[in-house]
Parts: sequence; C-alpha cells; structure tokens
Amino acid sequence: MEKPEALVKDDTVLSVSALSALLKGVVETAFTKVKIRGEISGAKHAASGHIYFTLKDEDAVIDAVSWRGQNAGFASLIKDGLEVVVTGKITTYPMHSKYQIVVDSLEPAGEGALLKLLEELKKKLAAEGLFDVGRKKPIPYLPQCIGVVSSPTGAVIRDIIHRVKDRFPMRVVLWPCLVQGAEAAEKIAEAIEGFNRFDGVDFPRPDVLIVARGGGSIEDLWPFNEEIVVRAAAKSDIPIISAVGHETDTTLIDYAADLRAPTPTGAAELATPVRAELLSQVIKSKGRIGDAINRILSENQTRVEGLCRGIPNLKELVEMYVQRLDEKTERLDADFKAYIKSVTDKLGFLVRNLELCSYNRVLERGFALVTNAGGKLVSSAKAVLPCDALRIKFADGEVAVTADGAQIKKASVRARSKGEDSQGDLFSN
Repeated sequence: MEKPEALVKDDTVLSVSALSALLKGVVETAFTKVKIRGEISGAKHAASGHIYFTLKDEDAVIDAVSWRGQNAGFASLIKDGLEVVVTGKITTYPMHSKYQIVVDSLEPAGEGALLKLLEELKKKLAAEGLFDVGRKKPIPYLPQCIGVVSSPTGAVIRDIIHRVKDRFPMRVVLWPCLVQGAEAAEKIAEAIEGFNRFDGVDFPRPDVLIVARGGGSIEDLWPFNEEIVVRAAAKSDIPIISAVGHETDTTLIDYAADLRAPTPTGAAELATPVRAELLSQVIKSKGRIGDAINRILSENQTRVEGLCRGIPNLKELVEMYVQRLDEKTERLDADFKAYIKSVTDKLGFLVRNLELCSYNRVLERGFALVTNAGGKLVSSAKAVLPCDALRIKFADGEVAVTADGAQIKKASVRARSKGEDSQGDLFSN
C-alpha cells in the first residue's frame, strides 16, 4: 500500500488551532455523508433546541449532535436505548479534540425498535390519563358539519365525501395537511388545534373531526404515534374519530381519539346516520305513537264504561227524584188546604165572637151611642155643656144634635138623685 502524501512537512511547527483546523478539513472532506447504526445513549435536549447524544455499539462510541431546525421531524425519537440509523457528516470539535457526527436525519433501526419506542410512549401517555375511557366524548348523532384532517390528494378524502353523500348529505370541511414524513406530525396537530379554534361565525365549526390516512408501513403511519399528535387529539373539544391505516393497524391516536374506525370509509359511516333508515325509523315511530295513543284511548274508554255500569242511570235517577217531588208537592197541597180551612174556621169563630161583642148589637136593642164633635164617646151628662154639638148613633144611622142647657141640667139632677145613669148600661143585656 502506497504511503499517502503528508499534509505537512516533518519539520513544520503547527499551532494547536492550525492542527485542529487541518484535521477538521480532512475529516469533513473524507466523510461528507455517512450512515451510522447504533444505540442512543446520554441524550440531552438543550434549551437552545439542539440535541446532544452518543451512538454506541459493542466496541465503540461516537458523539452526535442534531441542530435545531434540522431535528423537527425526529426529535421525539431521540431517546436512550433506541437503536437507530442516522445520516450526517463527520466533523471535529476542536475544543475537546473529538470527532462527531452532525445528524441530518434519524430513523429507528427496524420495526422492532419502533415497536419498543411505541410501547414506551404508550405507557407514558396512558399514565397521564390521556387514554382513559372516562375522557371519551360522545359522537353527535346527526352532525351539521364534519371536519376532516387528511391529505387533499388521494382516495381517503374522496371516499369520505362519497360515503357521507350516500348516507346523509351534509357539509364536509377538509384541513389539508401532510400525513407522512418528518413534518407530518406537526401539521396534523396544527390541523386539530386549528379546527378547535373555529368560532362558528366566519367559518362553520365542525361537530365531529375525522383524522384519517390510508394504509402503509409502521414508518409511514408513525406521525400518528407522535406525542404532539396524541396530545392534540386528547385536548380537542370537538369529538374525534381516528381512521388511520387498515383495520389491523393501530396507532396511538386511536387510544386518544373518542372513537376508532377501521377505515376512513368506516369513519364516515360512524359519523353519519343513514337518511333513508332515519326516515323509516321516524315513520315507524310515528305509527307506534299512534298505536299507543289509540290503545290508551281504548283502555280508558273500556275503564270508563266499566265505571259507568256501576253508576245508576242518570235519567232514571232524576225521574225518581221528580216522582218524590211530585208526592211531596201533592202532600203539601193537601196540608196547605187543611191549614187554610183550619185558619178560616178559627177566623170565623173570632169574627162571630167579635160581632157578639160589638156595640152595634147593643144599638139594635134600642140603645144609642153619643159622641162629641171630635168623635169621642160621651158617657155622662156632666161631660156635656149647653150648646155642645153631639152625634147620636142608632143601629140604622146617626143624628147630629145640639145640647139644650135646661134639659141637660134636669137630666143631671135626676141622675144624681137616683144615683144612677138615666140611660143605664149601654152594653148590658
């Protein structure tokens, strides 16, 4: 093997910095792009956004660094113990006289490594309660608007729109985003958060979201396992249906979503009812309600009829009381006529007694009734003065007279001498 030409002469004296620069140029020129497989160890995520770690195998270790801005698509994969394949260039770090690889891309070394990482992340998020059943929100039965997070191209969005149109036509709003690659996870999370920010004024706010993509390898579906996507789905106020990959594929968003669909088409079916079936159900329900009402009316009618059988006939009941009224009226009439006769007889008796006691009967026997001008009874001659106007009432009439003074005097003397009234008792028999 031919000895390579020396970069410096043997007697040349170099400074430390010059030698470091010389070595840096040699290394970077010789290893502009390499791929290295190894296990991550000592990973440190600096506040600056840079990530420092080492790659090791059974016999050696190499330092690695990933600058901020270049690691957005794989930063979450840089974890201790994960075997990965990194791509980058070899350079030196003069401050420590070390060489290192500047990583441009990173991916797990095989499906086994991805599954290990997936399981660790699943345990972490589950411990935080992001997958709890109690957090699940119900999917609205009849949404007015469906939001879809998916690629604007491909069969997924077409299948969803077609299936919604067949079942129950309604508005479908697509938020186009990447569903594969280094930037996909960030874009998917942005889409979910963006739909949740809609206020429904300038743009309709979806009642349910479908996060979907077609099938693929575990590497293709990996964005839906990213922590940023899972957290966005768990935080969403809008219910989410996940439909990632085929029925046998499972990603972490499926655990955080409110409902998992086996396929994007299945997600459209879970989000919408079948209009024809709904109309049929409404018609059947209407019929059942009508039957129930008729049954209740019939049962109540039967019950009322049964109760009525225990109640006497109203007409007969009234007629019975009318008959009793007639009887009482008849008795009242008879009693009243008897009462009138009794009163009449008693009144007649009183009238006869009154007539017997009347002075008119005395007058008929020849006596007379003398009254003064004022109609006051004059029962004594001493009460009469000469020239008084008197009225003498006989049985058949009255006579007006004037008292004579001499005769009145004589009558008064005789009455005194005899000691009795000259006329006697007017009312004696």
